[in-house]
Amino acid sequence: MEAENILVRALVTEKTIRMAERDNKVAFIVNRNANKTQIKEAVEKIFNVKVEKVNTLILPNGEKKAYVKLKKDYKATDVLSKLGLM
Repeated sequence: MEAENILVRALVTEKTIRMAERDNKVAFIVNRNANKTQIKEAVEKIFNVKVEKVNTLILPNGEKKAYVKLKKDYKATDVLSKLGLM
C-alpha cells in the first residue's frame, strides 16, 4: 500500500492539539486496512520524522484512527505546522 493512501487526513480537535503539545502525539484518520507498521512507515516517509509508537482504534462510524507518538528529537507541533493546521 502506498504511503499517500494510508493517511487519509489529520485529525485536529482541541484534544489532539493538547496531545501534540503535551505528549508529542499526532492523530490521523487512516485507511481501515493499514496496520501499525504501515502507518509508522507512512508517517516517517511523508513527514521525515521518527515514530516511537502507534496506537489505533476503530471509530463507531467505521473509520480507523491512529495516534502516532513521535520520538523526542521531533515535535508533533512541527508536523501539524507542515500540514498548515497550527
